[in-house]
Amino acid sequence: MNQAVRPPGVKATGYSACPHDCPSTCALEIDILDGGTIGRVRGAKANDYTAGVICAKVARYAERANHPDRLLYPLQRVGEKGSRDFRRIGWDDALDIVAENLLKAEARHGAQSVWPYFYAGTMGLVQRDGINRLRHAKKYSGFHSTICVNPAYAGFAAGTGKIAGVDPREMAKSDLVVIWGTNAVNTQVNVMTHATRARKERGARIAAVDVYMNGTMQQADLPVLVKPGTDGALACAVMHCLFRDGYADWDYLTKYTDAPHELEAHLKTRDPQWASAITGTPVETIEAFARLIGENKRTFFRLGYGFGRSRNGAANMHAASCIPAVTGAWLHEGGGAFHMNADIYRLDKTLIEGLDVWDRSVRMLDQSRIGAILTGDPDALLGGPPVDALFVQNTNPVSVAPDQTLVKRGFARPDLFTCVHEQFMTETAAMADVVLPATMFTEHDDIYRGGGHQYIVLGPKLVEPPGECRSNHDVVVALASRLGATHPGFAMSPRQLIDQMLRVSKRGTLAQLEADKWLDCQPPFEKAHYLDGFNWPDGKFRFKPDWPNVPFRSPYTSGPVSAMPALPDHWASIEQADDEHPFRMTTSPARAFLNSTFTETPTSQGNEKRPTVLIHPEDAAGQGIADGDAVVLGNARGQVRLHAKLFEGLRRGVLVAESIWPNAAYVDGCGINTLTGADSIAPFGGAAFHDNKVWVRRAG
Repeated sequence: MNQAVRPPGVKATGYSACPHDCPSTCALEIDILDGGTIGRVRGAKANDYTAGVICAKVARYAERANHPDRLLYPLQRVGEKGSRDFRRIGWDDALDIVAENLLKAEARHGAQSVWPYFYAGTMGLVQRDGINRLRHAKKYSGFHSTICVNPAYAGFAAGTGKIAGVDPREMAKSDLVVIWGTNAVNTQVNVMTHATRARKERGARIAAVDVYMNGTMQQADLPVLVKPGTDGALACAVMHCLFRDGYADWDYLTKYTDAPHELEAHLKTRDPQWASAITGTPVETIEAFARLIGENKRTFFRLGYGFGRSRNGAANMHAASCIPAVTGAWLHEGGGAFHMNADIYRLDKTLIEGLDVWDRSVRMLDQSRIGAILTGDPDALLGGPPVDALFVQNTNPVSVAPDQTLVKRGFARPDLFTCVHEQFMTETAAMADVVLPATMFTEHDDIYRGGGHQYIVLGPKLVEPPGECRSNHDVVVALASRLGATHPGFAMSPRQLIDQMLRVSKRGTLAQLEADKWLDCQPPFEKAHYLDGFNWPDGKFRFKPDWPNVPFRSPYTSGPVSAMPALPDHWASIEQADDEHPFRMTTSPARAFLNSTFTETPTSQGNEKRPTVLIHPEDAAGQGIADGDAVVLGNARGQVRLHAKLFEGLRRGVLVAESIWPNAAYVDGCGINTLTGADSIAPFGGAAFHDNKVWVRRAG
């Protein structure tokens, strides 16, 4: 932005990336105000994926960064856990207390009794992942990351052999964009940017598959409404029709796939009538969906995380990803499939994460099973010692993790020491013994890689942090010195770590990235479309996955892997509704919140109003529930009180609770994940947030 045209009060314009757990990782332009704080946030127009468009909640990020309730000073708990009764202390005292308690835990039960627990409050590679350098150097318990991507990643890689696909910018060149299992209007606004561009410029159609008529479904030319956990059945019926009606590309199938004739024979009985009985989707809608795909070779399948978050999620993702292999859509620009681009970057994070001192014999504890771990479940602890000390960064498990009753019981243990490094007094921070104030993304140096696109984006420090906030990197380094942990990465600044990673990865230098702002890592067309073969020894897309050996970064398989379907199918491993629990519930993302982030900002709170559950009017009538009534949802894991919102855009028997409100927003202090199970999902773990059987009744 030229100085002459800057609005009054704007000192400069900085460039960065959205740090939050959204696959778009948008490139940003940020106004820096005279007072050294941030002002307006915009999408970077020069970045051709972000294309100047960002979600409303990030556009008003200044409301969050400048919030009066930000944590500004280190705190020590003086009241009961969860009481929010703390006293201010100095940084040296705080770090000494944390180090002393981590060393005490190590002395009692060994280093594996300490568990560094982190996640995607920031997606920056230095500030998020540097905690691994500490755990590897100290041989603390490992962190098996399961709460988000595992089922979807495994399902996509089961066919292609890696987590990469068609250039997402090719959506603008498609004749049909299928948005499946992601409410892009709420969570990936740039998907809508490119899909609607195709509709405007090419007359393309948009089809969407989801469990309720959300914002994306409402914008689709063909919305395909299914019951939760039944996407595999829909995919099979679509492929049945494609084979039946002559839309299968046999030249492509013969050259690029492993078992096309076996698949065709298998699908003979998986017709639309069969799928309709499972999905609740009318036969004519399934037929229309299949015909639309068959008639448009340039069909782009944008496959999201949502339908992977069920107990059969990996099988469902694989089934959906098989459709473009049947039609040969991969051959065409604007055709094929895309889920994420995790495998294109090839960044060497050895120094950032301390991978050179990683002892792989140290146990890896399952993130999603934190409740069972903290309450001493021997299986969850993998036969090892109890976890007596937690160091938490970038996440809020007391709101977000499944099986909340168990999670809260674990955090309440009097013998558990917890340090939380956070930006706000979250419900996890309220359970801590020591709380440390954290910087936000404009207040430290970091680097980001897109999930939903192909850019590496620099996020330099733009303003000074308020109060005494310190970055994740600074806290990890300070603790390492007190704990006797040694590694070259502890002596390096974030900028030095970024530069070293880029150089060793042959991705240029920090100086080059600083000048260019972002780096396009998109593979060439032939590679992105797998025209040189899929990532298997025989180069064939796999209709028949070898589930235990799908290439995925996981220490072990979990869940009922041996029961997974050999070919695309409906795998009935979900929590089926029953007489006692006649409804199936999903916890879908809200528009104004991002998991438990933005729940503290007044504008987001005002947009979301209060915790609600969407229920079909006919189901509500059967339970004597009127619009706005207080209701109770329940299952064997607990009960949740919130308000009913009558909504016709659901299949009968389906409930949708949007967003993760703080537990305190609910009448009894029990958040929606009280109802979510923490049992492991095949083949590599995961959390079944969208796969819960429940009952509902009007609150007394």
